[in-house]
Amino acid sequence: MPSNALRQRDIVLVVDDSPEALGFLTSALEQAGITVLVATSGEAALAISSRVTPDIVLMDAVMPGMDGFEACRRIKTDAALAHVPVIFMTGLTETEHVVHALESGGVDYLTKPINIDELQARIRVHLANARSVQNARIALDAAGRHLLAVAPSGQVVWSTPQAQQVLKAMTGREEALADLGHELAAWIASGAERPAGQTATMTIGLGNGAEVQFHHLGTIGVEEYLFRLTTADHPNQAGTLREHFSLTGREAEVLLWIAKGKSNRDIGEILGLSPRTVNKHLEQIYAKLGVENRASAAVRAAHVLHEL
Repeated sequence: MPSNALRQRDIVLVVDDSPEALGFLTSALEQAGITVLVATSGEAALAISSRVTPDIVLMDAVMPGMDGFEACRRIKTDAALAHVPVIFMTGLTETEHVVHALESGGVDYLTKPINIDELQARIRVHLANARSVQNARIALDAAGRHLLAVAPSGQVVWSTPQAQQVLKAMTGREEALADLGHELAAWIASGAERPAGQTATMTIGLGNGAEVQFHHLGTIGVEEYLFRLTTADHPNQAGTLREHFSLTGREAEVLLWIAKGKSNRDIGEILGLSPRTVNKHLEQIYAKLGVENRASAAVRAAHVLHEL
């Protein structure tokens, strides 16, 4: 393979307890224009990847201490590394070992002795696949979609920043999204089905009177369940505020979140509004309620909601 077939910035982490294997692979990959990081154990692989994120990992399966299977599982539980492809290298060829490698999170399996041309070809394919997935996620982020993917284990494999911001705004907790992954995975495992032409939706209470909805959009990648997050409707509360104060639908939603103690920034993230738009709605709300500030507006709204 020509030396420019893989981009110069590609970083491969080679994990093997054999000095001979490390030397052979390092020499061959560096000749192909690849930057090579070396680890002689599973523990060392985790330490290195926590400091420098490789583009791909070549993992020996059998090593003293932490074997390659466990090291791969650890890598896949780290959100910052979950997207990195892991190719196993081993002399074990029994089906159970191949299955073990794939169940651990590996994307491919090569038997020793390694054929370097085959290895480079597989690296090229898996790097291209990984980058396609990453580019798609970046595009989703830029589009401002509130999306997340959950593995069958309940781990949130990835999420757009917007989804994280909404839940943080509604709960005040950084880990809120991760906590909900197990609930979503259990829901899918229970046989959640969507009627023809409709999206299966699960509503989850956040323990503070607020609710969010997760819409199951299907399965992507290797068993990743894709969800879209929206704030649950509050028809009784928002509708009551709208009718009582002669507000528009959006003004009623803003007032509802003011009554729940949310800041302008939180409200913007929850409802998908810019700070300027939230302020414009607040001006109209204050005028219609005959108040001068958010505290007074919250008190009036709370009084009406208390009567529901």
